[in-house]
Amino acid sequence: MSGVEKILEGVLRGTSDQNIAFASLCLLLRRVGFEERVKGSHHIFTCEGVEEIINVQPQGGGKAKPYQVKQVRNLILRYKLGGNIR
Repeated sequence: MSGVEKILEGVLRGTSDQNIAFASLCLLLRRVGFEERVKGSHHIFTCEGVEEIINVQPQGGGKAKPYQVKQVRNLILRYKLGGNIR
């Protein structure tokens, strides 16, 4: 299992949203097909075929904000992303 697959598994499991590294969450979004642009501390992700725009920022300690991990999980499940990790 690759590192990105482990990140995906951790996000989908939903048992430790507060322990997902911000850099790992960004990597996962890029690998499932999102395009990233950065404006200050805001990392804005868009994807063709996905209506929502996801905006994530790091919190202290290099971790992703738990509510943003939940948003990413919901998008991945709603649009059935992650089956084609590149």
